[in-house]
Amino acid sequence: MTLQQLEYIISVAEYGHFGKAADACGVTQPTLSLMIKKLEEELDVVIFDRDSHPVNPTVLGQKVIDKARVVLFNTGQLVELTRSEKSLASGEVKIAMISTVAPVLTPGLFRYLCKTYPQVHPQVQEMLSDSIIRRLKKAELDMGIVVSPVKDPDLMEIPLFHEKFLAYVSPDYPLYAKTSLESKKLLNHPIWIMKDGLRQFDKSMLAEGERFSYDKMYEGGRAGTLIFIVNEIGGMTIIPELHRNLILYSMQENLRPIVNPELSRKISLVIRKDYVHERMLNIVIEAVRNTIPLENQEDIIKKGNLIL
Repeated sequence: MTLQQLEYIISVAEYGHFGKAADACGVTQPTLSLMIKKLEEELDVVIFDRDSHPVNPTVLGQKVIDKARVVLFNTGQLVELTRSEKSLASGEVKIAMISTVAPVLTPGLFRYLCKTYPQVHPQVQEMLSDSIIRRLKKAELDMGIVVSPVKDPDLMEIPLFHEKFLAYVSPDYPLYAKTSLESKKLLNHPIWIMKDGLRQFDKSMLAEGERFSYDKMYEGGRAGTLIFIVNEIGGMTIIPELHRNLILYSMQENLRPIVNPELSRKISLVIRKDYVHERMLNIVIEAVRNTIPLENQEDIIKKGNLIL
């Protein structure tokens, strides 16, 4: 078994086609097919259903491919350990963020990295928290930025920043006249949310004594969509504090603080515990530190580089 064979099966899984996978790997299709066949014989398993179109892994084959990704990830970590400090500040880094963080972080992240570390090439994707965690554990991502705590024994969480939630209220709605809104009373009113699709909050979603929290508010999508709904239909929604500067100044007049108690969340960077590219990790944290206001930052990133 060779690392090259593992790269071949991952490529076929991604492209669903032996010819396209061979082109991507820079070999002929017969060579790629032969190497995969030898791997199947060695493992005594059929990795791909060659009669399906596109080509799909078998159930056991998918497990082999998932393990192959982890093996190649860890192999890449060994390569990183041997690089010089200069070369560590270069290369591709795959980062996934939840949709309500991406609009706040992505512009500043790219701006800072392009200016300060032009040899670092971030690939940023938006996806749901569960997808981020799953793909991190499969070694398909380098880093994830999600609401914490994650509490996964295979992952390390590095707190980045915290933020409160603000109510965004239509001028036509009765609560608009108030200068602040009490969170306990807030839940007696309809609130536009993105949970199981665009809908209005139902108190039945909360268990007895449970607080209204981030995961009850968003499953996917952007806070901006909720604002547009309020502007067009009326009512109110709740948005993260750092989205304030992403909306028009005139629309900021529709924001109200939430009190007694405040609603808030903590955002963390999540990596595999076997991630060894300390320099790249510190570069990303440095970029976040230069994007998020100091008062919102967690102490761990206020003080400088992370020491693993």
